[in-house]
Amino acid sequence: MAAMASTVTFSLPSPAIQTSFLPRTHRHPRFNKKRPFNFVSNKTVSCRASNGNENNEHSSSPNRFDRRDVLLGLGSVYGATNLVIDPFAVAAPIAAPDLDLCQKATVTSKTAGTIKVACCPPKSAKIIDFKPPEFSKIRYRPAAQLVGPEYLDKFTKAVELMKALPEDDPRSFMQQANVHCAYCDGAYDQVGFPDQELQVHFSWLFFPFHRLYLYFWERILGKLIDDPDFAIPYWNWDTPAGYALPAIYNDPKSPLYDEKRNVNHLPPVLIDLDYAGVDEEISKRDLIKSNLSLMYKQMVTYKTPSLFMGAAYRAGDPPAPGMGSIENVPHTPVHRWVGDTRQPFNEDMGNLYSAARDPVFFAHHANVDRMWTIWNSLPGKKRRDFTTTDWLDASFLFYDENANLVRAKVRDCLDTRPLGYEYQKVDLPWLNTKPAPRRPRQGKGQAKAAETSKTTVISNTFPIVLEKPVRIEVPRPKKSRTKLEKEDEEEVLVLQNIKLDRNVAVKFDVYINEEDGETPTEPADSEFAGSFTNLPHTQHSGGKKLDTKLTLPISDLLEDLDAEGDDSIVVTLVPKLGKGQVSIGNIKIEYVRD
Repeated sequence: MAAMASTVTFSLPSPAIQTSFLPRTHRHPRFNKKRPFNFVSNKTVSCRASNGNENNEHSSSPNRFDRRDVLLGLGSVYGATNLVIDPFAVAAPIAAPDLDLCQKATVTSKTAGTIKVACCPPKSAKIIDFKPPEFSKIRYRPAAQLVGPEYLDKFTKAVELMKALPEDDPRSFMQQANVHCAYCDGAYDQVGFPDQELQVHFSWLFFPFHRLYLYFWERILGKLIDDPDFAIPYWNWDTPAGYALPAIYNDPKSPLYDEKRNVNHLPPVLIDLDYAGVDEEISKRDLIKSNLSLMYKQMVTYKTPSLFMGAAYRAGDPPAPGMGSIENVPHTPVHRWVGDTRQPFNEDMGNLYSAARDPVFFAHHANVDRMWTIWNSLPGKKRRDFTTTDWLDASFLFYDENANLVRAKVRDCLDTRPLGYEYQKVDLPWLNTKPAPRRPRQGKGQAKAAETSKTTVISNTFPIVLEKPVRIEVPRPKKSRTKLEKEDEEEVLVLQNIKLDRNVAVKFDVYINEEDGETPTEPADSEFAGSFTNLPHTQHSGGKKLDTKLTLPISDLLEDLDAEGDDSIVVTLVPKLGKGQVSIGNIKIEYVRD
């Protein structure tokens, strides 16, 4: 946890956001600058390093190690015991991959078998470190359902020209789509750690990688139509006005169209942000309520960086330490909802290797990126980005609009304004759609387990294979905490050692203190704690199961259920997709401060 780290500087958010439908027309910052907040732990480890190289051009093989890279190598060779005691002493940011060592991605399915996909980018004689260009004005990324004919003409022309580029041009549509395949399906190893895959999902790299990915895609499009002010649209699936797949992507004659989509989910069908592979029979009113409640839970109740952005992922770490809230849901359900179930691997959006072959991928991820921006603006002293250099100095490689290979770091994309863009503002009704308890609690301070049939509850029986709903009693280390204690530490439910095949689509839901025999709990209910999801992907080494964790904030939930005085809670796990494909090694309650 971040509480173990050395001195860290955080930022405090501005108190509110605006929610008009009108785009901004001036250069004033959308969100106020944040004042620093210092957190000092009881450890005094220094993780600072400098390579002293001021030249911004490097060879195409970024096998360049700074002091901490060397320490990591020495630690692995000599096995120094003090490194085991304090891993932060030799921690280092994930380095940009070595393109010379890129290999084909492996895509596997139990029904369709295995294929090898060539998604490595062209090589370059040099690498340039990223420097944001000067912008004459801010570009405003519009909501896709609100764009006009003039904008649509520009956008479709730009994508048409991108698709017309030579196949070996790194700016071509397929080469750009392959960027996602390479970073997400095991084409790269971590530099210096050939036994560890480089993966940009299931960790704190998810948001910054995709922000930079979209930035370079947008700049290439602008260059192709000679419009440096061009901005890509976003699909605002978080609000009712944007629940249908944007119509601009549904014209078969348009370069924005992709035939590999779920034919049952084309406009005007509304998206289910809790989608688990089956279309539920639900009224439009209840669907809207469910979607809005889910957005409230994923945006408002996840109050710390690690909860919202994902778990720390450093050089030498195994991939997939744990997703943040938005990556988990609704990011994955949206992918799955759009993907074509007729295809062998649910292409395009339904599999990580092929997702970016659908132009709507970029509108989807523009909205994911927008969620990061909005989250930082919401009230709460802990809503801030990580400030450890292990996150800030993690780096990636992208080709820019001039076909230059560019190394960009996380620190280069913390704010959209230096990148020259903001988002058109639309209403955010989910801010006022807090889930509610299904029924009021009867009394206080008594363990929920005492109110539940003992025959349906298990204790300390791990690992658990999720073949059917399971109910587990989980003890709480602390109870009846004060307001100050809850502000200082978020109570979280942690599901550890979640293991599954990476190529299996999975979703299971987590409920807390749900009454036995009730109708199914929904996202609109306080008892709904969250979900775990997996979008099929594969690592090149093959055979290794995904081993990750799920961390769910429950402080607000326990308040809503009037269960803060309980000695334990009853956790119900309900498999929705991939039954019998997932095991869980342990469940416990922890307290997060970061």
